[in-house]
Amino acid sequence: MSTIVVAGGTGLLGTALVDVLRSEGHDVFVLTRRPARQGDVLWSSDERDTAWTSVLSDADAVVNLAGASIAERRWTRARKTAILESRTRTTSALVRAITSATRPPPVLISSSAIGVYGTRDEQPAIEDTPPGTDFLAHVCREWEGVARRAAPTSRVVLLRTGVVLASTGGALTQLALPFKLFAGGPLGSGNQYVSWVHIDDWLAMVNWALATESVSGPLNVTAPFPVTNAEFAETLGRVLGRPSWLRTPALVLRLALGEMADALVLGGQRVLPEAARQQGFVFRYPTLEPALRAILGSDPVPRADSGG
Repeated sequence: MSTIVVAGGTGLLGTALVDVLRSEGHDVFVLTRRPARQGDVLWSSDERDTAWTSVLSDADAVVNLAGASIAERRWTRARKTAILESRTRTTSALVRAITSATRPPPVLISSSAIGVYGTRDEQPAIEDTPPGTDFLAHVCREWEGVARRAAPTSRVVLLRTGVVLASTGGALTQLALPFKLFAGGPLGSGNQYVSWVHIDDWLAMVNWALATESVSGPLNVTAPFPVTNAEFAETLGRVLGRPSWLRTPALVLRLALGEMADALVLGGQRVLPEAARQQGFVFRYPTLEPALRAILGSDPVPRADSGG
């Protein structure tokens, strides 16, 4: 049994991770501004507030998932500042506490995103691919740079997470709604890549990174077979038993979402989990259709040549 501290443990991924870790017998403390459950610890990124730092002295690992949602509202200048600072200030506070602890936690797992690679075409991105230059790439570079400061005392793993597919929220809930209303289809050209991962594989990879001492630095947390947006739409329509031909024009998305449209929807990244592959991680859901069927609970469509 280990003692694990999780920052940002109340969102979709954090809640799921805390539940899994506790089910495995780990002692988990959640750093949160609104303590509500046993194991929650009141915390703040304010340098003057150090009461919470004592929990790190006995920790075997820290998992940092904190950060404001990038898709919650349009990107005004103030919102973009909040997105960046919610990540860098939180991570900086954790790193200060880790490096000054009497017994620094041996490992820091710090969240990042595949946005670090910027908008790309078909060219695949692996962990040593140079970063992009757009807003999200800038956020991820700054975020990761702060986390790396813990490297003198702790093994640092940077989780470059793709589009996480889950039944309880996140991107899939929003993507599936138009299909359920018989209005689903590709977004924009449909040629942009979607680098996705089933939430069970995300949880398994975090657990694997915690336990595997050879894992450090950037880690792409994406399934090994990304698909284009058009392929995603076709597969989702097939799984839901809905049509998938109603394309949403890029202009409509830009009018609705502003700058977010190009960064989150119309642009894509073909990201491959090369570091995980080289070190032997095995995905439960490497391909999209079985992943969607597991989440959405629909039975597989029989093949025409399956026999009778």
